[in-house]
Amino acid sequence: MIKPPVAQSADLRNSTLDKYAGQVGTIVDCYWISTHLSGVFYIYRVKVGPDDNEIVVHEDEIEGLTSVSSKGEK
Repeated sequence: MIKPPVAQSADLRNSTLDKYAGQVGTIVDCYWISTHLSGVFYIYRVKVGPDDNEIVVHEDEIEGLTSVSSKGEK
């Protein structure tokens, strides 16, 4: 699930992600970046919305769902 941006700002990226907040998407690819200063962080390509728009989100901008069946039962 896409998490809304924590801080409201005029940042174009935040305003783009805000319209997908609370929606469930499908991760289609995952990348990681390793830096010598801050370790590893992950970036995901996610299909979301009724038109399966592909967006890119950082690991702190998504929340995993633990277990959901195809019938919506837990």
